[in-house]
Amino acid sequence: MNLPFTSQNELVVGIDIGSHAVKVCQLKRASDGYAIIALGSNVLPEGAVDDGTLNDAEVVGEAIADLFKNLKIRNRKVGFSISGYSVIVKKVNLPVMEEAELEEHIMAEAEQYIPFDIDDVYLDFHDLKTSQDDSQKTDVMLVAAKKDIVDDYLEMLQKLNLTAVVVDVDGFALENVYEFNHEKNDNIALVDIGASKMNINILSQGVSVVARDIIVGSRQLTEQIQNVFDIEFEEAEQLKLGSLPAGDKREEIEDIFSATCTQWILEIKKAIDLYHSNHPDQPLKKLILSGGGAKVSGLDDFLAQETDLEIEIFDPFANMVSNSKKIDPDYLKSIGPEMAIATGIALRPSAI
Repeated sequence: MNLPFTSQNELVVGIDIGSHAVKVCQLKRASDGYAIIALGSNVLPEGAVDDGTLNDAEVVGEAIADLFKNLKIRNRKVGFSISGYSVIVKKVNLPVMEEAELEEHIMAEAEQYIPFDIDDVYLDFHDLKTSQDDSQKTDVMLVAAKKDIVDDYLEMLQKLNLTAVVVDVDGFALENVYEFNHEKNDNIALVDIGASKMNINILSQGVSVVARDIIVGSRQLTEQIQNVFDIEFEEAEQLKLGSLPAGDKREEIEDIFSATCTQWILEIKKAIDLYHSNHPDQPLKKLILSGGGAKVSGLDDFLAQETDLEIEIFDPFANMVSNSKKIDPDYLKSIGPEMAIATGIALRPSAI
């Protein structure tokens, strides 16, 4: 497993495989940062991917192949990310050691930190180098991913003649693209709401201190609207996003929003409360909202009211350039929030 702690120059093509859609992003280095070369999204059939598990590799592979063909992407080195039950991200506090010694220690002691059989996972770590002058301890970010889940993705990509050189984690990819666009020393909460999961990553002074995946997502809203009004999924999706006027359905839709979004906010507030209990002197500055769920009409205002935080709808392309003749600026703005993870992966350098 090659987690995203690499330093080569060539960038990978970022692939974000969610339960609702596959997103692809290709960037290149430019004189003032990065330029967007290609990006797009392809909707998946329900059940093709579930909680990070690849249930229908053939269908997902076809969706990726179509994107690469339509977007004319020739680079075959790619990165993808994982999340859900198959990956464990844990911060441990260990004595300061040289990297070789640290690796030996982690491989020997990993089972006390990871609730999986060590033979069943790919393991990686990153020394956050948080030791102070008067401390001989440092925080180490430990990541374990189930081999069978990762291998399914690798096999699918290999059949497409794509070489996966980076296996990322959703929260790390989100953190990566955030730090490209913002000051690294802020205390902020990154919240990505996808179709079936929510990723929360809270950063303190540029270091991840609370990270968790929660199995809730924006598809809940669409399905509830669809069921209550006995309408097609696409019409329910438009009502959810506010692109179709609610009319006489407004009151019932507001009730659905209130019940479901309250559940999301309770999970977000649990993470924020945990952060505040451990960092009482470092209050959060703002909450950055991304994912398809960020586009739910009125959610940002509801979050601001319930958390007393400034809410920012994330634009991962804010500091990047693009050719407006090839990529419609309105499309770029519209798709931005749900492309955050794919863009974070696309910023990763190739490892080989």
